[in-house]
Parts: sequence; C-alpha cells; structure tokens
Amino acid sequence: MDTQLLILPGLGNSGEKHWQTFWHEKFKNSIRLVQDNWDEPIREEWINRLNEEISKLTNPTILVAHSLAVSLVLHWAKTNSNKNIIGALLVAPADVDSPDHTPECVRNFSPMPIYELPFPSIVVASENDPYASFERKKYFAKNWGSDFVSVGQQGHINSDSDLEYWEDGQIILQQLITKTNL
Repeated sequence: MDTQLLILPGLGNSGEKHWQTFWHEKFKNSIRLVQDNWDEPIREEWINRLNEEISKLTNPTILVAHSLAVSLVLHWAKTNSNKNIIGALLVAPADVDSPDHTPECVRNFSPMPIYELPFPSIVVASENDPYASFERKKYFAKNWGSDFVSVGQQGHINSDSDLEYWEDGQIILQQLITKTNL
C-alpha cells in the first residue's frame, strides 16, 4: 500500500485492543496522531494538533478517524486543506450533538459540521452503536458526500467489538484507496 494512513483516535484514545492500534502496528506507512488530552478534548486544540501533523505530510494520505475524531476531520476540513489528504475513512461517528448518545465533555465539538467533504470518504456504521443512531450516521454520510457501509451489529466498532486487525475494515479501506486513485 503506497498511500499513507493518518490514524485519528477518538475520545480516550484507542487502546491496545482497538483495531486502530492493530492497524498502526501492521501498516508501516501509518502515523498515529497523539493528542495532549484524550479525556477532556478541546476542539481547537485537537484541530491545531491535526493541522500540525497534516502540515508535515509529503505523501498522499487517508485519514482513518474513529468516533469523536470523525467530527475532528469535519471541523478541520471546513477551514483547512492540504493536497496530500486524498480521502477519509470515517468509522463510527459519535453524535456530538446528542446528550443522549455522547458525554458532555465532547459537546464543544458540536454542532457536527454538515457539508460535503472536499475528498472521497466512506462512513462505516454499526446498527447498534450506542454513540449515534444508525439513521443519524446515514444522514451524516449523505450530507458529507460519503459512501455508506453498514457492518451490522458491531457496537461502537472499538476495543469492545474485539475486531483485532478488522479485516473487513481493511477491505473497506482498500475500496477507498482504489476510489482515490481513479
């Protein structure tokens, strides 16, 4: 895989049993974004850190975002750009607008930006994700101009889902890479 991956964990970071951690270990062309405060995220600080990392990129890169990091991508892309960002895999977006689905500490990422992304993207959603309704994730995908992939009943597609290398996710990633190379 020539395309570089920029792995963007969400609230609390992605632990040792999270598929993002397995992917980072597997894909030598991956970079993992590290935030200063994983448990009380400040939107502007997270955007600034992402922008710093993206400014260092020299190769075509796909953003691999999970949960809260999906809204981070949307906030970043609304006011920033970089020719090296060629796509985004947006996995299990957390509904930052919904106190019923997400904790108060992420409310500063609200409102969820609703606009068409300037690069190809795929939203990957589980039907029983406690952090956003399935219908809301479909709404996000439609408005972001993203392809939409349902993975059935996989919870929040996180460590609790016990996906390890998440081979099905790697197939979805490859579909996105193929789409960006057209």
